[in-house]
Amino acid sequence: MCALVELTHEDVGAEFVSTSVVGVKRTQYIVTDDVGQRFQKRYFDERLGRHETTVSRETVRDELVSRLTHQSSLGGEVGQNDVDGAQDRFCVKPAREL
Repeated sequence: MCALVELTHEDVGAEFVSTSVVGVKRTQYIVTDDVGQRFQKRYFDERLGRHETTVSRETVRDELVSRLTHQSSLGGEVGQNDVDGAQDRFCVKPAREL
């Protein structure tokens, strides 16, 4: 079970890392405004490189909920899109560490 909380004492960011047979993909979300409504989305793919965009709080929430609730029908084996769910990681860190 995963839980997301809002921390107001320090700027934090969320990071989701997935591993597949074709490499590692890393997605980071870092707040860019004082009210927490706009986020910088950083996407890193070993094959495709880096891409950055600005997204809304709602988009961040929807994407994280989708990723964190996705379960491969094969458990720890390689599943859809060659993703090994046992290798996926999610963390929340101070924004300066991302």
